[in-house]
Amino acid sequence: MRVISSPHVAEQAVLASLRDAFGDLSRSETLAPGQFVIDLPGGGDVIHYPAVLPHAGVYAVKVSPYLPDPAGPAGVTAWTMLVSLSTGQPVALLDASGLTVERTAATTVPAADLLLPPGAATAAVIGYGRIGLAHARYLRHLRPDMTVRAFSPGGIDEVDDGVRAVADIHDAVTGADLVMLCTSAADDVLDPRTLPPGTVVTSISTNAPGAREIPPAAVPELDVYVDARTSLQVASELAQAAAAGWDPATVRGDLPGLVAGHAPRPSGERPVYFSSVGLGIEDAAVAWAACRNDDNTTKGRHQ
Repeated sequence: MRVISSPHVAEQAVLASLRDAFGDLSRSETLAPGQFVIDLPGGGDVIHYPAVLPHAGVYAVKVSPYLPDPAGPAGVTAWTMLVSLSTGQPVALLDASGLTVERTAATTVPAADLLLPPGAATAAVIGYGRIGLAHARYLRHLRPDMTVRAFSPGGIDEVDDGVRAVADIHDAVTGADLVMLCTSAADDVLDPRTLPPGTVVTSISTNAPGAREIPPAAVPELDVYVDARTSLQVASELAQAAAAGWDPATVRGDLPGLVAGHAPRPSGERPVYFSSVGLGIEDAAVAWAACRNDDNTTKGRHQ
């Protein structure tokens, strides 16, 4: 079995792989069950992200342990294994830590691109760590003319070209057409109800139990979209909103529907919210792209 400890794939290849994967999902040509969690004795958990890529002939599963450490930050790793659907043998094992950052940004940004009007001019990135940097990078690929402002509670030492650091979250989001929440927060970062109708707000999930970036009470007052319907039980803010009486059937669409053009456009009457918790189909598509890149780089020479 090939072990790829430092996988790499270019942004355009990541975007193309995910677009194809979500297109296949929209046509029911592949399978993407939701993530599932195994709690560990004494605390922590392991999240599993399974998927099938029929065109590649592989089954994929990413495992991501979350291991709390009383003496410091929790340990978080991620590994994706690809298994041949013809032989049942492992094809490759990839360190998915970096790939997870890429697929997270490359899922959120295309969703935002599909939800934004053509003339959207300004974006805000809240949380400018590895994932925030990746969001800004992918946004430059799809919307190169957008102005990007970035804010992090701990401050920002340096920004990429085309990104301007600002002093507080209010400066970042005021007048923004797109607000991308890229934090590891376990509590509310922003209330989208404070933003004008039509503003697109995106949110990611982390391994922290109960993690959320917006208040559940805001959900019924938003045009809600998700990466997949299975995420309704995983995204804390959506699950808590449903427990308080919000009807998940009011979700306007998911990413496969957006990619295929089946999902309705935002109403324009309320802020727009896209929630992404991470799916195995994303990990599988990016891992397969990384394997192909590794083939091209090494010309098939593997130990």
